[in-house]
Amino acid sequence: MSFDYVREIPQPKAILDAMPLSPETAAAKKVRDQEIKAVFTHQSSKLVLIIGPCSAHDEDAVCDYIGRLAKVQAEVKDSIIIIPRIYTNKPRTTGIGYKGMAHQPNLAEEPNIVEGIKAIRKMHIRALKDSGLPAADEMLYPGNFPYLEDVLAYVAVGARSVENQAHRLTCSGLDIPAGMKNPTSGDVEVTLNSIQASQAAHVFSYNRWEVKTPGNPLSHAVLRGAVDYHGLAVPNYHYEDLVQFAEAYQKRGLANPTIIVDTNHANSNKKFAEQPRIAMEVMRSRLHSPMLKEMIRGFMIESFIEEGAQKVDGGVYGKSITDPCLGWPASEKLIRDLAAMV
Repeated sequence: MSFDYVREIPQPKAILDAMPLSPETAAAKKVRDQEIKAVFTHQSSKLVLIIGPCSAHDEDAVCDYIGRLAKVQAEVKDSIIIIPRIYTNKPRTTGIGYKGMAHQPNLAEEPNIVEGIKAIRKMHIRALKDSGLPAADEMLYPGNFPYLEDVLAYVAVGARSVENQAHRLTCSGLDIPAGMKNPTSGDVEVTLNSIQASQAAHVFSYNRWEVKTPGNPLSHAVLRGAVDYHGLAVPNYHYEDLVQFAEAYQKRGLANPTIIVDTNHANSNKKFAEQPRIAMEVMRSRLHSPMLKEMIRGFMIESFIEEGAQKVDGGVYGKSITDPCLGWPASEKLIRDLAAMV
């Protein structure tokens, strides 16, 4: 095989033992996990906001941003639960470009997966300890989950991964919510199939072990829009789209039927400033339909300190180096506006 074996990656236990979560932080996360679970089991009427940068490339800026989220969370705690996005793996459509901190922890240096795993764990622990808000990350590589299993509150499976059996089966063993995005085609059946698969029990091969999983009843749908065969964005957040999807979802008889609406990606055609408008439209749709109010439980929002995006070597503090994001003033206003409508 034409593989150059660069360095051996430590097993998850070695990393977790070397970089443990403190008992106090672990206990606080356990409480928060139960609050989040109550939303996805429909026992709580609060709204979940999975909000943060497209990709987390700078630990200081990410923790600064999450500290700001924590202050707003204290103000809106009766109506909203904030789950910060700390996305450390970046899927690339062509496979070329910045692949996330887990791949390249130092932008000025060559990729280093071992140091990347340590860097992302360090960042997640710092953010959790400082803010009290356990975060979400994207499951791009299913085998990496054990390196963060004690710090994550939410996992997202992207549009290009959701049809992959390894992702679906891995999610069946998680005890936190797993958001299954619709594929780039927008196919409703693929989305629902992924949820059904991850809610079922399985036996499969995982990280050199034969494993058994019980199924994850917190697996749910994330609507992020689609792309047609001309390459044009096709949103799926409008009222008629939501009703059609919700009805198909209910017919499956799946546990805890829940929809999260992604306000960016193909829903906004990556026009980041449209995200508040999209979120407000969805909230009005919830008011119009009892079914949608029951099933739509939150949003994914791309947001950072500075609005827009920059090149990888741009050097602007708190500005995305991948997809463009809302800036902090607009993000803070959106959180408060959503809280007022819950």
